[in-house]
Amino acid sequence: MFVQEEKIFAGKALRLHICTAEGAEWLEEVPGDTPVERLKERCLKHCAPGSLEDPKSVTHHKLIHATSEKVLTDTKTVSEENVQDKDVLLLIKKRAPPPPPKMAEVSADEKRKQEQKAPDKDAVLKATASLPARNVDRTVAHHNMRDFQTELRKILVSLIEVAQKLLALNPDAVELFKKANAMLDEDEDDRVDEIALRQLMEMGFPESRAIKALRLNHMSVTQAMEWLIEHADDPTVDAPLPGQSLTEAVVEAAGSSSAQATGGSSLEASGEEVKDELTEIFKKIRRKREFRPDPRAVLALMEMGFDEKEVIDALRVNNNQQNAACEWLLGDRKPSPEDLDKGIDTSSPLFQAILENPVVQLGLTNPKTLLAFEDMLENPLNSTQWMNDPETGPVMLQISRIFQTLNRT
Repeated sequence: MFVQEEKIFAGKALRLHICTAEGAEWLEEVPGDTPVERLKERCLKHCAPGSLEDPKSVTHHKLIHATSEKVLTDTKTVSEENVQDKDVLLLIKKRAPPPPPKMAEVSADEKRKQEQKAPDKDAVLKATASLPARNVDRTVAHHNMRDFQTELRKILVSLIEVAQKLLALNPDAVELFKKANAMLDEDEDDRVDEIALRQLMEMGFPESRAIKALRLNHMSVTQAMEWLIEHADDPTVDAPLPGQSLTEAVVEAAGSSSAQATGGSSLEASGEEVKDELTEIFKKIRRKREFRPDPRAVLALMEMGFDEKEVIDALRVNNNQQNAACEWLLGDRKPSPEDLDKGIDTSSPLFQAILENPVVQLGLTNPKTLLAFEDMLENPLNSTQWMNDPETGPVMLQISRIFQTLNRT
């Protein structure tokens, strides 16, 4: 009896239940090592005998495992696809790809895109040709912002004068000035952004150098890092920052004023002398708050051909903002640096409204408020710090609200 060799070495046959989308059902017996593509050919031969004449017929169909809903891969065997005996397979014709668009459809799509496209300059000019011409000043918003900064500086200058007079009239003026000077020294020595300092120290910079770099660069981590890199080989990089201590001046002035107060025969004359001495101390405090221009902005503007002095003036007028300083240098240069030291008209409704505010009145008797005004006057970048301070923040908030209210009206 003759037995085919393939049946002798064939694996265990699997009986598979095949279904089609048209409702046909039948059983197929195949070995486990049968490729899925061969099984698909047998299924097509059973349900559509003439379909195999088209070589693409096999690729246009797919077998799906009914239980797992998985599409069987043609190059794998039935066993590799984990098909078990008596499993159900679905023979499905693949969805035909969409036909390429016709030329008429392409033209219509392009036309639709052109209709949705924004008009160009010529189209805008053509559509607005019949409208009356209007000159719109696009720099109004910018000038309004600059006017706000200028008015704020004038307000601070005038409020500093008022605060000086109020503190000088206080019987404990000398003690208040000592307290103000102590705040100033503490502010200069101890005010360091801890987060910025930690970031620089994590980069490997020594703490003392990092603190110096942050103070020179208004607590900016980026600028401080660049300064540290540029001065890495500088022998004076660890030298302390130059700063004249006002403690001796305050003590000396206070002692002098006390001596004059006790030695004079007239209490009024003595009071005037004390007031003059304390005013001089305030002037020294203000000189200590010198404006520190952004070194990167100075370098960038000087490379454009401007002199160092006028560059520093431009940065001082425009609060260390390089772009605004460049516009100031190229423009009419108003306001001038001299205008920064002029106060607001004391008879103006704005200044009167500020002085009548009880929060501002109380704040002007606090030496810390005076120091905040002086600091913001010379270093506007520190305004945020004073706005968040529990003592000076409410005063600045009231000034801002009053200005904005009267500015709108």
